[in-house]
Amino acid sequence: MISIEFLLTAFIVVIAPGTGVIYTIASGLSLGRKAAIIAAFGCTMGIVPHLLAAVLGLAAILHASALLFQFVKYAGVVFLFYMAWKTLKDRSALTLDQELPDTALRAIAVRGGLINILNPKLSLFFLAFLPQFLSGNSPSAKIEMVLLGAVFMVMTFVVFVIYGIFASAARHRVLESPRVLRALRYSFAAAFFALGLRLAGEKA
Repeated sequence: MISIEFLLTAFIVVIAPGTGVIYTIASGLSLGRKAAIIAAFGCTMGIVPHLLAAVLGLAAILHASALLFQFVKYAGVVFLFYMAWKTLKDRSALTLDQELPDTALRAIAVRGGLINILNPKLSLFFLAFLPQFLSGNSPSAKIEMVLLGAVFMVMTFVVFVIYGIFASAARHRVLESPRVLRALRYSFAAAFFALGLRLAGEKA
């Protein structure tokens, strides 16, 4: 069940730059290591609804219902465009010893969760991906899918944290150059906008 093939495939999927990776890196660069870890946690928790949907068969309903798929998809598109706008408009000063209040950390986690929750392709991904690695024993299929999904989530969290820690380690270079900081903000905003456009073009 938890085979080398599964671990390698899952690892390739997790390390591929996507919305969650970009969000975690942006959090690490702009707000530091703790923010990056919280962002990684939020993105990982955003996987839970999709895993449950795949286990319970709701992902198949999402796939079959064009209207439901479009609703979730465009909610995700709007949210990514909002993230792009928010990143572009952010002009707050950054400091290395910045201490974030609990409310800010919760907001980081919630945004990370919403980034994945509002991506309908994740449910379809789990529906198509996890069954390939099941043992074929029908009574234990749901338990096996939960276990495989849990492994995928742990891998996601660890990889995202590594991305975030490396990003936070480069903060001092960013803070030393307003030009670099401005370029990064434009780059992250453009990335969120591009990912929103890509999601808008997705079909069920």
